[in-house]
Amino acid sequence: MAFQLDSKVPEGPLKEKWTNHRFNMKLVNPANKRKFKVLVVGSGLAGASAAASLAELGYHVECFCFQDSPRRAHSIAAQGGINAAKNYPNDGDSVWRLFYDTVKGGDYRAREANVYRLAEVANNIIDQCVAQGVPFAREYGGMLDNRSFGGAQVSRTFYARGQTGQQLLLGAYQALERQIGKGTVRMHVRSEMLDVVKKDGRAVGIISRDLVTGEMKRFSGDAVLLCTGGYGNVFYLSTNAMGSNVTAAYRAYKRGAGFANPCYTQIHPTCIPVSSEHQSKLTLMSESLRNDGRVWVPKQKDDQRAPNDIPEDERDYYLERRYPSFGNLVPRDVASRAAKERCDAGYGVGATGYAVFLDFAAAIERVGEDVIRARYGNLFQMYEKITGENPYKVPMRIYPASHYTMGGLWVDYNLMTTVPGLFALGEANFSDHGANRLGASALMQGLSDGYFVAPYTVGSYLAEEVPLDGSGAVATDDPAFDQVEQEVQGRIDRLLSVGGKKSVESFHKRLGQIVWDQCGMGRSREGLEQALRDIPKLREEFWKEVFVPGSAGEFNPEVEKAGRVADFLEFAEVLCEDALAREESCGGHFREEHQTPEGEALRDDEHFAHAAVWEYKGDDVRPELSKEQLTFENVKLTTRSYK
Repeated sequence: MAFQLDSKVPEGPLKEKWTNHRFNMKLVNPANKRKFKVLVVGSGLAGASAAASLAELGYHVECFCFQDSPRRAHSIAAQGGINAAKNYPNDGDSVWRLFYDTVKGGDYRAREANVYRLAEVANNIIDQCVAQGVPFAREYGGMLDNRSFGGAQVSRTFYARGQTGQQLLLGAYQALERQIGKGTVRMHVRSEMLDVVKKDGRAVGIISRDLVTGEMKRFSGDAVLLCTGGYGNVFYLSTNAMGSNVTAAYRAYKRGAGFANPCYTQIHPTCIPVSSEHQSKLTLMSESLRNDGRVWVPKQKDDQRAPNDIPEDERDYYLERRYPSFGNLVPRDVASRAAKERCDAGYGVGATGYAVFLDFAAAIERVGEDVIRARYGNLFQMYEKITGENPYKVPMRIYPASHYTMGGLWVDYNLMTTVPGLFALGEANFSDHGANRLGASALMQGLSDGYFVAPYTVGSYLAEEVPLDGSGAVATDDPAFDQVEQEVQGRIDRLLSVGGKKSVESFHKRLGQIVWDQCGMGRSREGLEQALRDIPKLREEFWKEVFVPGSAGEFNPEVEKAGRVADFLEFAEVLCEDALAREESCGGHFREEHQTPEGEALRDDEHFAHAAVWEYKGDDVRPELSKEQLTFENVKLTTRSYK
């Protein structure tokens, strides 16, 4: 039976929905909060902020991460900034404009009510982080500085040089550590959640593996929050940390949580290009660089001259030419497709021909090298260390790469999945970004969900659904835990028993090539159908030929990796099914059959103005599609234009 999707969006005017909803939610009084336990899986921005906030309120919290410290969460890699509509530059910004830009930037494939709430609480995030001591950049007079990002014509992005994610994570980490010190949070590091435990249809706990000892552990809770990030590493080469994976979300999907819009994967336009077939990761260059950097290619095909030897009149500043209103600050999906089009046409640069220039010469001449160094110094240093080229003297070479994922577990307005008691926060849910995330809004969403949404909605769930007398608690020796742990152990034993001769890494690399070629920057029916033939064959080969050394009951990173790749091999099929079913182009999902004569994305609002939610129906069975229709009462559906 298909999902009966209820978004639980409150009635009333858009601007009053969240305020009225908070008032109407049930509360747990302070004395009763200590009777509940909440499990928070993940300790990045969403997880750390949620765990700290819930513990501060009085709940008992257990928090899990597979790193050796919450400080190593992938949130640390975010560089450019975080959006909020404080309008410090006095350039016309407002909560409504931030809401509008985000809906438009997502190509009208997000839920209006969620996006408005995100824009509404963003100002509170900045105040919270300043109070925590996050060292945002400031103007000479002491006010917080703002810079521009793609998809907006105002400056609303707060930043800390090129390490905003790191500084925001340290703020959340300090809040989390404070609660750990008080004893309200119990932290489990080097611990990977491998499955969700349900009883009577409700999430009641998790099974995790101690990554140091290999021991299986059971944890019971009154609510489970998944804050485990995105699945961009399904492409193998991506900007994500090597450990980023889909396992937690995919395990929840196989336990009944709907997976929404998996094909909405973001391609970031400013990454250091692939340089070797032996490469296992790509490096992001912050979108903030497009504030001062100009993107161009030679006007002559296959031009092998050094960039500084190419005269100004022989350069094609193609973003400025095609999108004069936004120029280099078009959204990421637009900039990525434009770069691919130029390279495919033979105008690319570098050894492979799959790169374009990002040039700072004009900015350095205008404001001086010292100013550029103050704004982007650590990014320039990172680029030079990786490429051996000095970007103050020669243009950077960049090319699009897999980055953020807008798809994720379907959640209602309260951030609850289709499994009662199981919540998803941050990038792990299908988010507020529609088909394309605007820059500087990932950090915004993670902290919004953790600091300002989940504390209300999780509390309301506990007040309504979980008895105060403890009769709703499920002990870890319950048969429900026995069954799930046996299944988890069975998967690991199966991986170790294959005894093939091919490495886990080799299968991941081959999967990534299939998905990138057929479901990456450009997608077609023919290519997706081919992927859906190739992925099952590769998965079958994996279970016959993979070699996983060592044993389960010890420190064994190969077991971790094998389990994650096994999940990617299944999830990739869901991703391609979703891309095939969506017969339109929107945001980061570009179906080559559906484009305007100018090569822009061509939406089909009559048939596809919905969130596609997939339900697991069994191994080797096609998942079932349900649809949440999206209504646009406040923003008119129009063709997205940045010209």
